[in-house]
Amino acid sequence: MTRFDRRTVLAGGLALSAGGAGTAQARGAGGAGPLLVDLDREPDLEIALWPKGPPGGAGVALSEHYVSRENPWGLPDRAAHEVTRPTLTLFRAARPDGSALLIIPGGGYSWVVVEKEGFEGARYFSRLGATVYVLKYRLPHQGWAAGPDTPLQDAQRAMRVIRARSAEDGVNPARVGVMGFSAGGHLAGSLATRFAARVYDPVDDADRLSARPDLSALVYPAATMKPSYAHAGSRENLIGARPAAALVEKYSIESAPPPDAPPTWILHASDDAAVPVENALLVYRSFKDAGIPVSLHVFERGGHGFGLRVEDGDPLQAWPSLYWRWAASRAARGGR
Repeated sequence: MTRFDRRTVLAGGLALSAGGAGTAQARGAGGAGPLLVDLDREPDLEIALWPKGPPGGAGVALSEHYVSRENPWGLPDRAAHEVTRPTLTLFRAARPDGSALLIIPGGGYSWVVVEKEGFEGARYFSRLGATVYVLKYRLPHQGWAAGPDTPLQDAQRAMRVIRARSAEDGVNPARVGVMGFSAGGHLAGSLATRFAARVYDPVDDADRLSARPDLSALVYPAATMKPSYAHAGSRENLIGARPAAALVEKYSIESAPPPDAPPTWILHASDDAAVPVENALLVYRSFKDAGIPVSLHVFERGGHGFGLRVEDGDPLQAWPSLYWRWAASRAARGGR
């Protein structure tokens, strides 16, 4: 477990210099839109998921590192490559309301976009009252014994660790949601539908706890593995270039969701050229037919990978508020 302060964050490369942070804040407000808040805020804590290292790592030869990516606003935008140490990065709420949110960034199962689809959302939703955890997870095609279930091992473990820490972090263990973006949306959907699958052997008392999210949010999810609408890169990284039909079915989120899957909120843009909007439509129809409470929001424009980088005046700017109100309404009804 790593506790962040100014010295450790700067040493670890997780923060800009004071001048750089101010520049990014200004550019974010003026260019990428007002959803980007507190860009110089540092995370509060980094939590290792597996006390003795993740399972199935014999023979894995990787070197975890970060790659900075360019963007039009000059914002910090790192992606984690060759993840060997899965973690939760904690952003505490200033005025906690008892809810927790596990954010799962995307990256096509090639890398993990920790800042654009992780930290930026964590800063926003922690302002509203949620205690937010950003998941850095292992990738399925890099030699781990569990193969395509490797990211799900980390996601299940993350939910259990959050619940195990609930008293310490001031979280209601019955109000833990998950939000995933792109391939992270696939992983969030996998967690919502396969929370009970035994994908690893228990390692401590945390693994006695449920991995079921109380709510799930899938943001432009790469949900299906069926070739008509699948995101080719995510599909190949997860189940290979020529997967058997049984694998395609097993890892498509819309395939046979359990009736006790959590209430689910879905967001997509019609003009998404990377992950077709049919991914969202398939999940919506499947969940609705299974009797799972599901809400779908499709915007005319937005493309793919926008995260919270939405310009002022764009209708997409409403999406975090739409999600937050939906989650609050479900909490008011006792999660129903």
